[in-house]
Amino acid sequence: MSHDVRTVIDGMSFTECPRWHEERLWFVDFYIRRVHSVTEDGADLRIEAEVPEQPSGLGWLPDGRMLVVSQLDRRILRREADGSLVTHADLSDLVDAQLNDMVVDPSGRAWVGNFGFDIMAGEPLAPTSLYRVDPDGSVHLAASDLWFPNGSVVTPDGGTLLVDETLGNRVSAFDIADDGGLGRRRTWASFGALPSDLAQEKALAELSVGPDGNALDAEGCLWIADALGGRAIRVREGGEILDEVSPGTGVFACGLGGADGRTLYLCAAPDFLAHNRRPVREAAIMATTVEVPAA
Repeated sequence: MSHDVRTVIDGMSFTECPRWHEERLWFVDFYIRRVHSVTEDGADLRIEAEVPEQPSGLGWLPDGRMLVVSQLDRRILRREADGSLVTHADLSDLVDAQLNDMVVDPSGRAWVGNFGFDIMAGEPLAPTSLYRVDPDGSVHLAASDLWFPNGSVVTPDGGTLLVDETLGNRVSAFDIADDGGLGRRRTWASFGALPSDLAQEKALAELSVGPDGNALDAEGCLWIADALGGRAIRVREGGEILDEVSPGTGVFACGLGGADGRTLYLCAAPDFLAHNRRPVREAAIMATTVEVPAA
């Protein structure tokens, strides 16, 4: 299917974690170190928070307070009613690598991943864990043996957590218990085998898809940003690729939103390497219209 892609906002360093919330698109910029929101047409860009240790995943508590990952000091911050940021949860004693993306469910439970190793320094791949942070800020081990857990969504019934494993060639699904614990694990979509060589350059060459950020639509399919393929793909459970959007640059996250839920937002940049992205402003939020709205 052919898609016309437009630019919503440009002049960014590296955009990530797009979330449609309160009739605006919210997103982070890693190296400008801000949380932004913008209107659907890109006309009104706001600074929502400054995160000195680099923002990533976003979500909201039931009372409307925003949660944002602070990557480098491995904390989750909470924005209070007066706009100040306070520590909601500190994972620095549990996680060696920087924190990453996060999903927050309607009850305020957050699941947050981490890199597992220093990807920017070229370290070999290593599996890592996913953590759950409850509304009171308490931290609990949720799952282990994940290969770069990244974009995640909770299904509308609250019963399943889907987690992209960027360096695992797959999306994993977990049953969510009433207390937030994760039960049965299964492969929701597989794009190939796990890398056989953990040396980073060789491992990346073995991957068919690098599932990064994602968004769930009303038919239960995932739009997945393929961080290695310069595209967003629409995937049915089982791994069949149904649609694709290729904007001509790298795509590292995606989100569904807009007034009718049919706008697919793409976080785009030439690559993901910090030393390339930090000094320049070549990243953008792009968008296209899709047929099936957000879940």
